[in-house]
This record gives sequence, structure tokens and C-alpha cells, in this order.
Amino acid sequence: MKKKRGGGISNDWMNTYSDLVTLLLCFFILLYSISSVDSAKWKMIVKSFNPSGGEVSQIVEDAEASNGTYDVEGGILDEGGEIQFADDFDEMYYKLSKYVEMNGLSADVEVTKGDGYTFITFRNNIFFDGDSYVLKQEGKDVLDQLCNVIDNVDDSIGEIQILGHTSQASPTEKNEVVSDRFLSSNRASEVLVYMQKKNIIEPVKLVSIGFGQFRPISSFETRESRAKNRRVEIIISKNDNVVKSLDNYYNEVYGTSGSELQN
Repeated sequence: MKKKRGGGISNDWMNTYSDLVTLLLCFFILLYSISSVDSAKWKMIVKSFNPSGGEVSQIVEDAEASNGTYDVEGGILDEGGEIQFADDFDEMYYKLSKYVEMNGLSADVEVTKGDGYTFITFRNNIFFDGDSYVLKQEGKDVLDQLCNVIDNVDDSIGEIQILGHTSQASPTEKNEVVSDRFLSSNRASEVLVYMQKKNIIEPVKLVSIGFGQFRPISSFETRESRAKNRRVEIIISKNDNVVKSLDNYYNEVYGTSGSELQN
């Protein structure tokens, strides 16, 4: 406490203390007012802190859905325990993820959700035997489930890319060009043809590409690392999404573009 010149005690600290209490009270009132968030309140609050800012993104897609509780997969549980989704595309990702989890396929199938796309990586042993592009029954079973899910959301899908990859057989020598390229292309085409025959989506939305050994996601040094490169990928893009370059997809999904792993 500061003393006055006349020897008394100054009460200036009370002003600071009362201001602090007032600010804390305002803060708690603010928290209470947004305890049930809706987009209009959120926009007003953000605008008050940043008047010169541009358009404010909504933190909820649907004001009515904000009354539910969030499921771990990103859906919202309503009062009856049913999962509600922002759109059909999110529901597709949820169903694919659950199928992989429930059937113990996590070691061989990886489903990743990105901004406007779902990226699925299939280890080669799911679909094909070594040096073969004949679809195995196990692969057909997985594709049947994928097609069933896609069939319900086909209007939301802009494009499905199917990418085939091989791996360098030797740590030091590249594969023979013709067999390497044709094997990866034929594998991607086999998956595409199987899906197209299901009539789940317009054929124009299906694209297959073979990359051979030239888009690795792991090194060629060991048998285990080479096995990771033998894979089929499926990229499902929303119909209003800007298709990204493969490098962008890979950086988001794998944390690498793959180019730095090539010899």
C-alpha cells in the first residue's frame, strides 16, 4: 500500500481491483451466453474482437445440431443416440472407418479424411498376389462394402481416382520399365472396372492411373519398407472440391510427397 504525503494510506489499489472484478464478471457472463453456441452469436463475438476482419467462419454447420453431443468420429449424437452428420460425405467416411475397424483391417486398409476428400490406402496383399493383377476374393469383398457406401452418396462425389503402385524389387536396381508400368496400371484398372460394373456412380467420375515404382511412401532398403510401397489408393473427392495435386494429398496423408524417397 502506498502512503499519502500526509502519512495516510492511499486507496488507489481499490480502483484497479474493482476494474479486475468487473472484467472477470463480464468474462463469465460471456461464457454463459455462448454455452449453447449458435452461428449468429459466434459471428457477433468474433466481429466485436476484430471489426475490420472479413467473413467469419461458422464453428457449427447446423444451429439445430449444436444441441447434441459430439461423437468421436465427428458426427453429432442427437437425443435418441442417433449419429447426425454435417453431410453425406462425412457419413461416408464414418461408415468406411467403422467397417475397417470392425473387420480388423486396420493393418491393411487406412482411411483418412481431408478437406473435401477421403483418402483410402489398401496394402497390396488385400487385392493382389505378387506380380498379379487378378483381384483376390478378399479384395472383392472389401470393394463390395466400399461400393455399397458410395452408392448412397454418389451425388456428393465429384471424382474417384484409383492409383496403382509397385515397389522396386531390389534396393539398388530399378524395375524393368514395361512390366513395372503395366502391372501398376492394370491393378488400378482392375479395381476401377470392378467398381464400374457395380453401377454405383457415373463412369466419367472414375479415373485410374498407374505410377509404377515412382511414387514411394517408404524406402526400398528393406523387405518391410518395400512392401509398404505396393499398394492401391483411392481418392474420393467432393463434387464442389478443388482437386489437389498428388503431392498435396501425400503431404497431408503420409507427411511426404514421395519424391524425396526415389533413388
